[in-house]
Amino acid sequence: IYRYLWFPFNEVVRLFSLSVHTAHDASIYPNEKNSVIVFHYMYHGNNHCLTTKPLTFYHQRASLFEKLPVTEKDILFVGNSITNGGEWAELFNDPRIKNRGISGDICEGILDRLAPLLRGKPAKIFLLIGINDLARNTSPDTVVSMTADIVNRIRCESPGTAIYLQSILPVNDCYGMFEGHTRHGRAIASLNERLKEIATSQSIIFVDLYSHFIIPGSDKLDPRYSNDGLHLMGEGYLKWVEILKPYL
Repeated sequence: IYRYLWFPFNEVVRLFSLSVHTAHDASIYPNEKNSVIVFHYMYHGNNHCLTTKPLTFYHQRASLFEKLPVTEKDILFVGNSITNGGEWAELFNDPRIKNRGISGDICEGILDRLAPLLRGKPAKIFLLIGINDLARNTSPDTVVSMTADIVNRIRCESPGTAIYLQSILPVNDCYGMFEGHTRHGRAIASLNERLKEIATSQSIIFVDLYSHFIIPGSDKLDPRYSNDGLHLMGEGYLKWVEILKPYL
């Protein structure tokens, strides 16, 4: 079994003193100012091996988005790995829709890479961000503040763009994976209420995904839609499309 564990270089020494389980729970955002190491964790029986190599995926994808054109007809889906995982143009059968999600992204990352997304003044932006921030122990207050900064930046630089702020999806700890994320499950509902307040105050659309993805009567992501408690499987993306169709 191979697992890819991403950590900033300045945390490498500290992480060597941690268990692999603890390291696997971390979530790190790789930006231009922060070199990142990928830990390859190999488990076979009772044998463990930990090696490293530079992380390149984030910058590969961000640099691609800097080159790809955006037009006034385009609809951008912006976010982290959950957005990154969707084949949006195919799911909606709409070539105007462009995926601008990057695995591992956080609010700061979105702010850092907004310029090329806004240059073409897209028609709509669907934003989903925040769960990786929580996994890094960023406070809900900071998530709210930085999400507001993202919204304000879009409105300032591309005032004709319609903004759709999507709620953070629920998580589920039943798989024993991504514990850095799933341990914040109870905080997500209240954080979403605060994100909804941003949408109301900014006169933008808030899209409630959360209530559609929880097990009824709980705060946990329905296992029908995920196999790791954080990311979505095909059925989850079809549910998401069903929710968003009225806004397209």
